[in-house]
Amino acid sequence: MPEGDTVWRTARELDRALTGGPLVRSDLRVPALATVDLTGRRVTEVLPRGKHLLTRVEGGFTLHSHLRMDGAWRVYATGERWRGGPGHQIRAVLATADRTAVGYRLPVLELLRTADEHTVVGHLGPDLLGPGWDAEEALRRLLADPGRPVGEALLDQRNLAGIGNVYKSELCFMLRLSPWLPVRDVPAPERLPALARKLLEANKARTARVTTGDPRHDHRVWVYGRAGRPCRRCGTPLCTAGQGDPGLERVTYWCPACQPGPVPACRPGPARASPPGPGPAGTPGGGDD
Repeated sequence: MPEGDTVWRTARELDRALTGGPLVRSDLRVPALATVDLTGRRVTEVLPRGKHLLTRVEGGFTLHSHLRMDGAWRVYATGERWRGGPGHQIRAVLATADRTAVGYRLPVLELLRTADEHTVVGHLGPDLLGPGWDAEEALRRLLADPGRPVGEALLDQRNLAGIGNVYKSELCFMLRLSPWLPVRDVPAPERLPALARKLLEANKARTARVTTGDPRHDHRVWVYGRAGRPCRRCGTPLCTAGQGDPGLERVTYWCPACQPGPVPACRPGPARASPPGPGPAGTPGGGDD
């Protein structure tokens, strides 16, 4: 699942590969950008902003991309075989003399003026991995809608940017909160942004996300992707259910014993989402943009 830590790591890899030398190839395979050619221009920097990637190019342009659920950027040496997926899934190719960045399955790819970046990321809350992280502002935003379930509030990128479905479930478990508990009922709510930042910082340089402190395979997470399996704390079978507005639900995992409070009917059984593992990682104003 591409979340803020994955995007941070992807931005660092793209920045190392593309920044400095002029682009010797530019191939943007979406209809709106079919005639755009950035060849000869230099990439000045690649920045993460929550789950967004901003590739700034000389001349005052920014290539904005978002991975959402299964998008990925892969970097290859010149002449190396591309292995990120079939050719029809490629949406972007940017190359310098010695490195090629290939964007696969990118649901968002657009070119805008760098001065207009606020139109795509200006709505975001404090960035958990950004240099301007503001814990107090993130908490203020989380508490602004006191009746909202904490799981939904955590996913809303207008509150704090970088949390996705994995961290939502893991945070609620670690703090022993039902994901359906109203924000106003969360004890010591300042723990939410503090722990979120701690987890993303700890994982931003890892290729396999770990929230338990145990990096062994199948020991890395507390609840995410483990429905029907025993809770690592108490042994109770874990549950899963959709959370969010009808048609936009996101799968949520929790322990019915360790996380008391309001919950929907428990649906134990095989997980419906893939466990987090190696890999590269919504809409403005939405929960997971």
